[in-house]
Amino acid sequence: MGTLRRLVIFVLAASVLLAGCESLKSSKAIIPMKEYEKMIAGRLDANYVGTTTCLSACHFHDGIKRDFDASTMGIQLSKQSGMPLVDCESCHGPGSLAVEGLTPEKVAEDAKEGRQTACDYKTLIDIRNLPAQAKSLICLKCHTANATFNLHNWNAGPHSVNDVSCSDCHSIHKGSDLTVRLDDMEGMCESCHQDVKVQFSLPSHHPIHEKKVFCVSCHDPHGTTTEKMLRKDTVKETCSQCHAEKEGPFVFEHAELMEDCRTCHSPHGSVNNNLLNLQPPFLCLQCHSGHRTSFASSAESKGAFYTRCTDCHSQIHGSDLPSPAGRRRFTQ
Repeated sequence: MGTLRRLVIFVLAASVLLAGCESLKSSKAIIPMKEYEKMIAGRLDANYVGTTTCLSACHFHDGIKRDFDASTMGIQLSKQSGMPLVDCESCHGPGSLAVEGLTPEKVAEDAKEGRQTACDYKTLIDIRNLPAQAKSLICLKCHTANATFNLHNWNAGPHSVNDVSCSDCHSIHKGSDLTVRLDDMEGMCESCHQDVKVQFSLPSHHPIHEKKVFCVSCHDPHGTTTEKMLRKDTVKETCSQCHAEKEGPFVFEHAELMEDCRTCHSPHGSVNNNLLNLQPPFLCLQCHSGHRTSFASSAESKGAFYTRCTDCHSQIHGSDLPSPAGRRRFTQ
């Protein structure tokens, strides 16, 4: 009876596993391929007419044009730039249907009545309602081929996976520089990372609010192959960019602590001095047993157990010198 029961359980488990594999194997796109192409490339029955044709047909986008002309991408519209051509239709799709029926007479008539002539924007790509990944794909059509951008890790990065698009951080039509200014970065990142914002408000914190370091000092927002989008391969290498004196190598190292600074420190902020996870000696007692600080009688040394360890062990990250007793106790 026991053998039969095990056989039934095995068959059921195999059936569930095979069914799961089949569902993955036969999974389909959310929408048909042609519809997805239309979503990111525009109406397939429209033609490209060029930025000049689009903007000369109406004056609705004159303000946007002025901002765009002053931007990094707007400069590329100049034939003298020698850069790949980027125009309105590169992002918004072919515009022949959008300006169809717009004549100089209609523009003049609208101007007399004090209104701007608008194109039929419904025939263009509906960028505002695109999924985040589709929005980013419009940008990546050009920027993945640009060696000045580290975007080869974007699609698998936490931002893309969590439905953050390029335009959530970069304003395409405003300003002369499309990169995010360091002074604006703090508020932009904290609008999503509320937990980190709170940590930067704790008594001991990295000086983000003071504008001395910035989120990109440690993290690459476009994605990396490392944990937490760190710019360096390890936590220690990232911290050592500023804290080089703690890097080593030392003759006497603090064992496992040399690999990950977060064993003792909270990277964004803490209620304890020096970003410590716990106040000494309780931090040290997580790994080390306590000892008396005096060899006098127990009556005289009462309470001489748990003092601040670093009063004696000051070179806590590592040392090249042995202790006076010849042991590796990080006292000098």
